[in-house]
Amino acid sequence: FAVSLADPPPPQAPRLALISGRTADNPRLLTESIAKGATCVYLEKPGAPTVTELQQMQKEAEDANVEVLMGYNKNVCKYVRKTREFAAKHPGSHVTFVSNNAYENTPESLGECFERNAEGMLKNMAIHELALLVSFYDVSVENIAEVTADKEFSSMQTLPGPSGKDYTDFDKIKFTIKTKNGNEVSVQADRCGGTDSFATVTDKDGSEVFRYYMPDEEDRAMVQELQTKYPTAMPYFFTQDPDYITVKERVAHHTVTGEEAEGVATIGVAVETLRVAEFLTPKLQEQLK
Repeated sequence: FAVSLADPPPPQAPRLALISGRTADNPRLLTESIAKGATCVYLEKPGAPTVTELQQMQKEAEDANVEVLMGYNKNVCKYVRKTREFAAKHPGSHVTFVSNNAYENTPESLGECFERNAEGMLKNMAIHELALLVSFYDVSVENIAEVTADKEFSSMQTLPGPSGKDYTDFDKIKFTIKTKNGNEVSVQADRCGGTDSFATVTDKDGSEVFRYYMPDEEDRAMVQELQTKYPTAMPYFFTQDPDYITVKERVAHHTVTGEEAEGVATIGVAVETLRVAEFLTPKLQEQLK
């Protein structure tokens, strides 16, 4: 192991840098990775604290001819693929992507969560779902016609973190986006909703006609095995494990061979996703006041 990015020797082969740290450190870590000869960078979501910083990182990488691919694991998830395939066969249907975490529903637990993820839910927990909308549903800041919060489901709180400082964020949020070119899709995220993520398809009458979970029955045995092996880890680590392996294997293969990393989001997708998160947050906050 090296102490810092300054330690590795010059690369003798294509070098892949995997950046998975505090979001605020990512711009510096990208600069250091490029300086140490990285030919491809795997960057964890959301990439940077702000759109401006991520755009600067995008330009820095492009100027150095370094490709940056993102750790948006849900872009390659089985449940996302199966839901999209089902919806495509049923015109007029509506898709909702649901993301859950298993934090305790207490001021102490949520306050700690709000402080540790101070960028806010849409830039953190729900950023994966926004990346799906950008990747597959033509969602962009310029193409959003309207966004509507589900006030009955959604909740926003102001809570003190461990430092004593107050943080305002959604503990759960559900909203529907309509695009100018006619797409309509919903996102639901709940900090205290449990361990499973899933997606649903409803028909024209609003009746649910399809639901697919992550993990599905096939993957639950693997999740149980990991929970036994790592009992103190957050439960969502286990459900996302196979998809993160897929993303990382595809990025590594791309780095070595130059072949397309199928389904993996680029930093361009990440920039637009972060733009959407910054655009939506104040609009949804205003609707929930």
